Amino acid sequence: MKRRSALMFLVYFCASLALPGTSPADEQCDGMYGSGPERFSVATGSPGELGLLKALADAFNAGNDTSMCWRKAGTGESLNLLKEKKVDMIMVHAPAAEKKAVSDGWASKRMLIGSNEFYLVGPPEDPANISSARTAAEAYARIASARSKFFSRGDNSGTHKKEADVWNQAGIKPSGEWYVVTKDFMIATLKRANTERGYFMTDSSTWVAENTNVPDLKILFRGDKFLVNTYHTLCQPPGVTPGAGTAARFIDFVASKKGQEIIRNYGKDAYKEGLYGDAEYARQYDD
Repeated sequence: MKRRSALMFLVYFCASLALPGTSPADEQCDGMYGSGPERFSVATGSPGELGLLKALADAFNAGNDTSMCWRKAGTGESLNLLKEKKVDMIMVHAPAAEKKAVSDGWASKRMLIGSNEFYLVGPPEDPANISSARTAAEAYARIASARSKFFSRGDNSGTHKKEADVWNQAGIKPSGEWYVVTKDFMIATLKRANTERGYFMTDSSTWVAENTNVPDLKILFRGDKFLVNTYHTLCQPPGVTPGAGTAARFIDFVASKKGQEIIRNYGKDAYKEGLYGDAEYARQYDD
């Protein structure tokens, strides 16, 4: 009886390993797109949250025997996941860190794929009067001077990195009760700023998709070229991970005419305007 029980346990255990979504790797996915045997993984933040990554994955998987695992991660975490060989590729927006990753040899195929920009949003009464600022740094300086509540993701994401750059331009090291660090993603932090009526720097894609859900916020500052946000891909060097080759093919697809059309038009049906600019538009702002 004991031998039979042990045998049955082994059979059920082995069967469970064969089921989709039960392996440790599957459990780490925040989204699975496609069912093909050629699997690859992508780490990114807002493009995954807003559905652009799924749209690109669906189009790519339809013409290939592939499947994609999405890992939800901001730019800093995405870079770490790539460096630690935990994902096959990333979509990020931190040009200096991206170039260093390539020069250090643990990343390859850096390619410009699109852009959005950052907006400073806040309560309509604009207590720090940032709407009349001439630059992002001046707007930040006014927030600090007024000690108006400001929300920072504080998570080493691309948004956080850009925020830190603006504070540096303003010559300010923000601290105090007015400076709230959330350690959370874009949408969650945007919603908290809405609830607590504070300032936040959000990307334009998230704003277009979510502005109806944050009625107590409005765009108060935009237009500084320093706030334009260019997205690049990076992937593992050839042969480093099993999915590196498939990831490289996906990058080529994203950069292709069809992939760029998806990026350029994504969101227009739902929001009457695209959430992202394509690579051609982004090129004028690329480092």
